[in-house]
This record gives sequence, structure tokens and C-alpha cells, in this order.
Amino acid sequence: MVGKNFACIKVAGRANFAFSPDFKTLLNGLSLKGFDHFIIDLSECVLMDSTFLGVLAGFGMKLNPNGAPTERGIELLNANARVAELLENLGAMHLFKVVSGTPHLPDGLKSCSAESINPTHEQITRTSLEAHQTLMAMNPENIARFKDVAQFLAEDLKNLEKPS
Repeated sequence: MVGKNFACIKVAGRANFAFSPDFKTLLNGLSLKGFDHFIIDLSECVLMDSTFLGVLAGFGMKLNPNGAPTERGIELLNANARVAELLENLGAMHLFKVVSGTPHLPDGLKSCSAESINPTHEQITRTSLEAHQTLMAMNPENIARFKDVAQFLAEDLKNLEKPS
């Protein structure tokens, strides 16, 4: 749903690497159109992987370069304990306003749906690499967690980019 400078995005099921390029495209597209306040409804999100969180954290850092949520930024609505623990453990919690309950949505919202860009393996790999680089840059403790993953993804991307 969208309104004036406001978007509410529902994430259902598994928020993972396969969905991350579409999510990133949606967030960046809305931002380019002037949207700067986002509610991400996680009430039906059963789990979130590090790639999806890296995309979300990268967007949170872009909206709030000072690293603290403001009126312009991202609210995470009804995140389950597993997702909240991931946010805390990877050092991303400070980027978001985490709320529970029923959202306070402004009047005049329009419903819309996101279209898939049908990401290629290369796009998924690039998005995953960028997400993990974001997590490592955001929190030095994440370097030990993700340096091998990032190295593997970088090598995979290099192979995918080679001309056939």
C-alpha cells in the first residue's frame, strides 16, 4: 500500500536471497519516486536470511546515514522472535524502529503489488554479495561470520561475468 511519501510492504513466508533482488528493486524504485517512510510488515514472515537482512540494512543505512531511525526511515512491524534475534545478533537493530500491533496507516492509501524482475543467477549472486558486504561494513563482528560467504560469492560472480 502506498500513500504520500509512505509505503507499507508486506513480507510473507521466507524472506531470502531469491526474493532479495525484487525487494531491493522495489525499495529503490519507491525511494526514487519520493517515498521516504516505509513500514515493512513482517507478521507473516517466518524467517529472514542474511542476504535479505543485508538488503534491508543497506536500505536503512541509505535512508538514515546517521544510523538511527527517524520519521524518515523504516519501521519493522510484528517481527517474530527469530527475526528480531537475527537483527540483534548481526547488529542491525539500531537501523529500524521495531513496532508491534496494528500499524497507524494514513488515510488515502492505494493498494499496489510488486512485479518480479525474474532475477538471473548473476543478479541474485550480485545482490547477495552486496548484502553480505553491507553486513560486514555495518558491524565488524560480521566479518568473521560472512568473509568466506562473501569470498565464495565474489568468485561465483566473477565466473558468471566471464564471456562465454
